[in-house]
Amino acid sequence: MKKQPSSIARESLKLLSERKLPPTPANYQACYNEIADIPNVAGFPEMPLRQISQALTAGNPDQVAQLVSLDSAIAKRSWQEVQAAILGFSNSARIGTPKANNATPLLPNGFMTSLASTIENGMSFLVNDDAGFSEQLSELLLALRSPSMDIEDIETRLADFSRRLSIASEDQNEIKTMLLKLLHLVLENIGVLSLDDSWLKGQIDELLVAVAPPLTLRRLDDAERRIKDVMSKQSEAKNRSIEAQQELRAMLATFIERLSLMNTSSDVFQNKIEASARKIERVKRIEEMAPLLKEVIEATRTMAEDARSAHDKLETMQEKVLAIEAELVKLHLELDHASTQARHDPLTDVLNRKGLTEAMAREIANMRRKDTPLSIALLDIDNFKKLNDHLGHEKGDQALQHLVKVARQCMRPVDSLARYGGEEFVILMPDTLLDKGIQAMTRLQRALTKEFFLAGSDNVLITFSAGVAQMTDGESGSAAIKRADQAMYLAKRAGMNRVLGA
Repeated sequence: MKKQPSSIARESLKLLSERKLPPTPANYQACYNEIADIPNVAGFPEMPLRQISQALTAGNPDQVAQLVSLDSAIAKRSWQEVQAAILGFSNSARIGTPKANNATPLLPNGFMTSLASTIENGMSFLVNDDAGFSEQLSELLLALRSPSMDIEDIETRLADFSRRLSIASEDQNEIKTMLLKLLHLVLENIGVLSLDDSWLKGQIDELLVAVAPPLTLRRLDDAERRIKDVMSKQSEAKNRSIEAQQELRAMLATFIERLSLMNTSSDVFQNKIEASARKIERVKRIEEMAPLLKEVIEATRTMAEDARSAHDKLETMQEKVLAIEAELVKLHLELDHASTQARHDPLTDVLNRKGLTEAMAREIANMRRKDTPLSIALLDIDNFKKLNDHLGHEKGDQALQHLVKVARQCMRPVDSLARYGGEEFVILMPDTLLDKGIQAMTRLQRALTKEFFLAGSDNVLITFSAGVAQMTDGESGSAAIKRADQAMYLAKRAGMNRVLGA
């Protein structure tokens, strides 16, 4: 009897669990085919084709274009376009007159060497932390200075390098513009600074972190927003402090005036009492006593009313002083909170690069003092650009927040989570060996498969690739993160949704 598809599906999931296989589409398809007793035909060989694409070397601009088309066809998993790109690459090799040898065409002596020196000197003014770009530059300079150069190869390299240089130059111009805006913000803020110099120091520290290499537009933009936030709260606190000083000054003047009136009233009362006492001494008949007693009672009543009124007004003034003091304390707390936000990512509320640097220094110090292991994981969300393009940037931000929420549920209280880049996160795991760190990231992957991200009415499965590195003796935090990043890259190349150790 032929099995029903639903029955095959259930048995396939059970087989996956029994064999402890990752729940990837390929593994599920293999189990399904095995149970259904149908040939397990391999899917689209994306990785082998990409290796072939990377191994091909373009000899002219047409072949460069065909390689770009080949990469695009592989990404779309289109056999027809892959075939067309490969044929186009092969035909492009036959275009033009074959060269008898690799001799350099007639050019002025030293032309290529001068061109290489010009490019090298010009590049000294361009700050770029892209390793691929630097490698491309080195290969171009080496080709230009080679005695047996290939002019077509030089032409191809120059065209490709020119495109990369144009992109890098645009980024540098934007970075410089943003830096100038940040510096102007700080300079403009000096004129309106509060009396508390620590706030100025906090802004300077934030700027120093923002301009530390490597520079990125995202870090500069975050720094600008945080400094503006601190400036706004600081200006509010300063204005309220000035108002409070004016109110306190007015209340103090009223208080002094009230004391003066009370003193005057007291003198008048004393004079009336003394005058009444002298009159009483001269009284000879009881009938003359009644008017004098009435005067004393009236004077006493007036004095009592003045004292009560002064007491009430002083109490009101005291309440106002306490209210102003409480308001100023609240403003200062808000300002302090805004300053501490310089260590946290505003979108996900985890540590940012500055907060990570401080946490890393603390954990490395503990590791060396206690002689305990420290593992560092760097994870990157798979296909995040496609998610952003398909669902929109707002949903992309919510996806980042969803990852952080699930990660916090899986993490220990001693672990630290930081946003390292756009969709990259770093997790510090103290007292954790490498294999345990890999297991922790695998548990997080499984947790994400159980808790889907809800985008409208659709459930979206978020996966990530991660690399884990265990700190070695004498190694810096940045070096360990770099090793974890390399392992993460290999995990991406291996098919994504994987965790590899460095």
